Amino acid sequence: MPKKSAPASCLLVTILLCAAILPAAGLDDPWTAKQTVEPADLVKELRQEKDPYPTVIYVGVKALYEGAHIPGAVFYGPGSTEQGLVELGKFAGTLPKNSDVVLYCGCCPLEKCPNLRPAFLALRSSGFARLRVLILPTSFNVDWVEKGYPVHKGGQP
Repeated sequence: MPKKSAPASCLLVTILLCAAILPAAGLDDPWTAKQTVEPADLVKELRQEKDPYPTVIYVGVKALYEGAHIPGAVFYGPGSTEQGLVELGKFAGTLPKNSDVVLYCGCCPLEKCPNLRPAFLALRSSGFARLRVLILPTSFNVDWVEKGYPVHKGGQP
C-alpha cells in the first residue's frame, strides 16, 4: 500500500516549530553563506537588465511593507503565520523551481526575525534551488532605507 504524505498543515507546523527553535537554541540559520545576498549587491542586481530577473519577496508584516519596500518586491507573509506561509506557497507554486528568489523581512534584528526562517524553510522544502536571503542585520530601515537604497511606498508594486 502506498505511503500517504503528510498534509500541508503538518509541514507548516514543522517549519514554524523549526524556525522558532533554531535561533532560540543558538543553532545556525537554515541558509548557507552562498544563499545570502548583501543589500549593496542586491541593489546592483536589481539595476541590471538580466534574465532571469530576481523575484524579491517580502515575508514580514503588511504594515511595514506598505510603509516602504524594495521596488518590485511582492508581499507574501508574514512568514511566521500559517496563513502567510499558505499565501507564500500559493505564489511560489506559480514560479519555476529554478527561479532566482530573494526573501527578506527586516522587521527586527535578523537573529530574532520570526518571519524569514519559516519562509526560507518552506520554499527550500518546495524545491527552489536558487533561493537567497537578503541580509539585514538590524532592520530594513537601518540596513536599507537609511543607506539611501531605493524604496517604494504603498501596496503592491
